[in-house]
Amino acid sequence: MALRLLYLIFLRLVGLLVLLGRSSASKDVELLVLRHEVAVLRRGNPKQRLDWADRAVFAALARWLPTGLRLHRLVTPGTILRWHRRLVAAKWTYPHRGGRPPVDDAITGLIEQMATENHNWGYKRIQGELLKLGHQVSASTIRRILKRARIPPAPHRHTDATWRQFLRTQASTMLACDFFHVDCALTLQRIYVFFVLEVGSRYVHVLGTTTNPDGRWTTQQVRNLVIDLGDRVEEFRFLVRDRAGQFTASFDAVLADVGITTVKIPPRCPRANCYAERFVLTVRSELTDRMLILSQRHLHAVLAEYVQHYNGRRPHRSRELCPPRPTYPVANLGSQRVRRQRLLGGLINEYERVA
Repeated sequence: MALRLLYLIFLRLVGLLVLLGRSSASKDVELLVLRHEVAVLRRGNPKQRLDWADRAVFAALARWLPTGLRLHRLVTPGTILRWHRRLVAAKWTYPHRGGRPPVDDAITGLIEQMATENHNWGYKRIQGELLKLGHQVSASTIRRILKRARIPPAPHRHTDATWRQFLRTQASTMLACDFFHVDCALTLQRIYVFFVLEVGSRYVHVLGTTTNPDGRWTTQQVRNLVIDLGDRVEEFRFLVRDRAGQFTASFDAVLADVGITTVKIPPRCPRANCYAERFVLTVRSELTDRMLILSQRHLHAVLAEYVQHYNGRRPHRSRELCPPRPTYPVANLGSQRVRRQRLLGGLINEYERVA
């Protein structure tokens, strides 16, 4: 026992001499490590667990400890090296890039636009329309995009036609006719102009001018209109007119032979023929009220030039500022733009790239 006691005293004296030879910084680091180990041991119940803060403290202070003290810590040098390898691996690990590529935002917006503007289009119908535009998108992707935009499937969407769509559809099958007069500046002769307006497209046909618009003359003019329309006459079902004496039974019979029903407006209700009355206001405010008409021949030449402008160049607010039948080249604003083409007054839509 005496020898063992002397041996332990000798070890403590040697350790004291070694401790006296160490620097104060090394002693402070050892104290910090010991205190942190005690804190970890107190926190661990029943087993201590190291979080990221503990690992950072041990990794930073372990390099300042002597070699002998490093072997008796809670973490070994191998653990610190493993932490370092894990940190390097996390830094140089690229994100997972597998799976399908994301859908372009422009295509996503186009899918939502088609589903909103066409209530009865399903996923396959939209997929087929996109194929026409050069976009290959699966039906499941379209379903996911619409579900994310909170657009329900086709059977559960609002499929009832709106009043605007209903009126546009009906207007595409209607014609409207009327007379307006012009007084010559020299002879003060009153000349009557007979015109027919395609309500859906606002395209106007000036059928003729006369000083005596009787029933025979009016009937002949509507025959000329049927010949000019040709195969397009099947697109129209109704013609709106007033109750003037020029519109005789023969006038209605010519239209009935080609499947067009004549609709008479109520007495003293010009607003019932509003489209024709609006054209009369336009041609008066833009043409006849701003120049002197010298003769019937002069009126015919002036009207021919104005109608060409009205149908081919003049913008119409009801047609989104587009003429009924544009005669000017369309500006190329980029081949990526998509244009919607309405059929049957907007009942059916077609999409195509702008040239």
